[in-house]
Amino acid sequence: MANVSVLNMNGQQVGEVELVDSIFAVDVKENLVHTAVLAYLANRRQGTQSAKTRAEVRGGGRKPWKQKGTGRARQGSIRSPQWTGGGVVFAPKPRDYSFKMNRTEKLLALKSALTTRVQENKFIVLDELALAEAKTKAMVNVLTALELKKALIVTEDKVSEGRAADNSKNVMLAARNIQGIKTANVNNINVYDILKYDTVVVTKEALAKIEEVYA
Repeated sequence: MANVSVLNMNGQQVGEVELVDSIFAVDVKENLVHTAVLAYLANRRQGTQSAKTRAEVRGGGRKPWKQKGTGRARQGSIRSPQWTGGGVVFAPKPRDYSFKMNRTEKLLALKSALTTRVQENKFIVLDELALAEAKTKAMVNVLTALELKKALIVTEDKVSEGRAADNSKNVMLAARNIQGIKTANVNNINVYDILKYDTVVVTKEALAKIEEVYA
């Protein structure tokens, strides 16, 4: 098992924690990681782009001029694609770009992304991340102490009750206006965000939840 230092909110080491090999030390499957990123981006596409074909553009029912004798090229409609205001050839239409990965592949891609962050020493474990108030300045002070500029902060499950829920809410509210910082709950972390942000930051409680959910 890999050992990772546990830091406090001031960036000081206060202990160590062992990471589960089945999540943080798997064989990295780059092809599945790539597919997971493509699936995430494809599923985010709205697919609402649309343009009219010549059959849908209004007008153009009458032939603009007779077929022969004018010296000009023959034309059948002023709504043909070569006319200004005409229809679009192979016009884009609303469509669904999303596709699915099976559960085993998604899980292995997520574990591969987490393993990569551990191997690159870009995985930070905090003993706790507790903010008394949802103040951006308080979160900036924590990030400064940890020397972080672009990070994914993983908190406990937001549907949990008591202190953990309050801490998660305060962290999310305090971090939402900070450029380069994103917060996520254990249940909605994804491969794209893990790779997009330079460092993954988790609390000990969130780490335990990750090991419980994804092991």
